[in-house]
Amino acid sequence: MSRVNLYSDTQTRPTAAMRRAIAEAPVGDEQRGEDPSVNALCERVAALLGHEAALFLPSGTMCNEIAIAVHCRPGDEVLADVTSHLIHFEAGAPSALAGVLIGTLPGRRGVFTAADVDAATRALTRHSPRQRLVSIENTANLGGGTVWPLAGVQEVAAAARRRGLAVHMDGARLMNAVVASGTAAADYGRVCDSVWIDLTKGLGCPVGAVLAGNRDFIEEAWRLKHRWGGAMRQAGIVAAAGLHALDHHVDRLAEDHENARRLADGLADLPGLMIDRAAVETNMVYIDVAGTGRSAADIVAALGERDIVMGALGPTSIRAVTHLDVDRAGIERAIAAFAAVLGH
Repeated sequence: MSRVNLYSDTQTRPTAAMRRAIAEAPVGDEQRGEDPSVNALCERVAALLGHEAALFLPSGTMCNEIAIAVHCRPGDEVLADVTSHLIHFEAGAPSALAGVLIGTLPGRRGVFTAADVDAATRALTRHSPRQRLVSIENTANLGGGTVWPLAGVQEVAAAARRRGLAVHMDGARLMNAVVASGTAAADYGRVCDSVWIDLTKGLGCPVGAVLAGNRDFIEEAWRLKHRWGGAMRQAGIVAAAGLHALDHHVDRLAEDHENARRLADGLADLPGLMIDRAAVETNMVYIDVAGTGRSAADIVAALGERDIVMGALGPTSIRAVTHLDVDRAGIERAIAAFAAVLGH
């Protein structure tokens, strides 16, 4: 019996149809603008996100870091939620690569407000770092896969611009937010000066992300892409996967959201587990196991022995993420395995 891998939506594997698209992709020299598949993907994502231009990059982290380096100068400050990917999962890259500081905002489940931005901004003096950028993560990973309401993004962006700050969106799971909320990706994207989507999470591609902004922004982003070793050659073989995903894997994200809710409902009834079912908005389920008297690592290891893979994100916190490689039968297996591990 195959594993049920709920560790992350990054665990998805290309489908047979996506592999065919990869094998048949027309290609050329990406750096010279001669790869038709890369060009088509960038044009499509730029339009999808409501911007003039876009740039194909190897990873979402590179999208974030290039955006920061274009918007900021060394010694500047970026404002982001205290739980943001920029802080927790990018190996200190904002300071190492762009020389910037991260000022934290006290959001709720990864979502902060215009008032939070106002409270964090300060008058410019020779003693303080210049504040240049506000970063929004949609959906908010450590917030539990929280969807930013469009009105909230608009209010935060307005507050940022009153203070002279640009707005960036980490849209690693933006299409999950789009499907869950019914808000068009371009409606989110047009509010921001830069925004990107990941191809390797819910969209199920083996590699890549696409960063969008105005033409001047993307031209400078290209310079950093070369500087940091992100330029490629016949990259159409992976860009074709992105085009296939945009055609076939967006609407189906609703299935992942339904499976996450089923998982939350099935686990919430087990003694010792605490799950905020109302907080399951997209494809993530956070499980508090403190009431079991066992550690998250211990339970994750026991689940692994039953071919169920989840991740321990703290002493008593487990995260499960649904994706296209996990069907409803896999969810039911995960629920049954959790019950067995807990002796129920």
